[in-house]
Amino acid sequence: MPVRRVALLTAGGFAPCLSSAVGGLIERYTEIAPEVEIIAYQHGYHGLLKGEKVVIDDETRKRAGILHRFGGSPIGNSRVKLTNAEDCLAKGLITEGQNPLEVAAEQLKADGVDVLHTIGGDDTNTTAADLAAYLEDNGYHLSVVGLPKTIDNDVVPIRQSLGAWTAAEQTARFAANIIGEHRSGPRMLIVHEVMGRHCGWLTAAGAAEYRKWLDTQEWVPGIGLTRERWDVHAVFVPELPIDIDAEAARLRTVMDEIGNVNIFLSEGAGMHEIVAQLEAEGVEVQRDPFGHVKLDTINPGQWFAKQFAERLGAEKVMVQKSGYFSRAAAANPEDLRLIKSMTDLAVQVALEGGAGVIGHDEENGDVLRAIEFPRIAGGKEFDTSQQWFRELLADIGQPAASK
Repeated sequence: MPVRRVALLTAGGFAPCLSSAVGGLIERYTEIAPEVEIIAYQHGYHGLLKGEKVVIDDETRKRAGILHRFGGSPIGNSRVKLTNAEDCLAKGLITEGQNPLEVAAEQLKADGVDVLHTIGGDDTNTTAADLAAYLEDNGYHLSVVGLPKTIDNDVVPIRQSLGAWTAAEQTARFAANIIGEHRSGPRMLIVHEVMGRHCGWLTAAGAAEYRKWLDTQEWVPGIGLTRERWDVHAVFVPELPIDIDAEAARLRTVMDEIGNVNIFLSEGAGMHEIVAQLEAEGVEVQRDPFGHVKLDTINPGQWFAKQFAERLGAEKVMVQKSGYFSRAAAANPEDLRLIKSMTDLAVQVALEGGAGVIGHDEENGDVLRAIEFPRIAGGKEFDTSQQWFRELLADIGQPAASK
């Protein structure tokens, strides 16, 4: 079936790739199939349900390359799950008794869409798969070709998600300024809380990038400017258990010797323990439409700071979150190359009538291909056995604990 009209949407949380991926898709269609019409739904599935879209005109096609210079998403995002009718109703996206999948399907049919390009994480792309299946079951053929977006790099079975490299770089940049606060008071404890609900990749990669920056610096020990004070002293990720008493004893030695401690903490580290403690105290833990704990309501960084402050004899404590600093950054050169390869293949797959999520398939020799939707899942764990991470822990004197 010939492709006459394609639709784009970005959904879920931001990552440093959305604007560039939108631009890349527009550029590639304009280059090899200029006759294909392109529309973009505003704010992801929210706009799809409301029928809010823009048509990509000739002037926009000519200027699409500018989108590579920016972060964020020019077409907007939202967190909407088409299989959660209750939430869609509460947001005013459907009326009582309507099925969100049916509403979305009818909108796509009305708009004459042949291919839907989704740019998002596992929730976005599995929702798209649900939608495609619904359409097929109801006699309307539509191909869905997704692109994997997540700063956590946690989509199964995709080796590298779009935006994750940039997010790690930006996390390190944020850390440099925050850790610079370590002499703002004696015996300073700094907790740098990094996004990563179930996956510690961004925390680990951000710490590694930050230490690469330290490698390029010069120091003046005679006046107190030392690498030891600027270094990372602990990296805590969800995949590894944390012996708070043992770590506190180790870090107390660091505090006593140099006068400060800097911790990189994944927001998901210790999450289950925190939730269990709050629920035991009778506190209702808030969750989003996907069932995820709203981490900003349980404050993991503050919880960990409280656990360590007294044990370390800290006189001043600072907890800072870098997540939003990283999410809307413009893609770096490494990510731009990855985006280009994936958007080019996404257009090729779409024009050939294929479907799936574009990515390097870890279960098929890391080949870049359209991965079947049923194989896409979230929550991929960070592999803590990787040599670079083990070397990082060894360098900072942190025991490489096992699960």
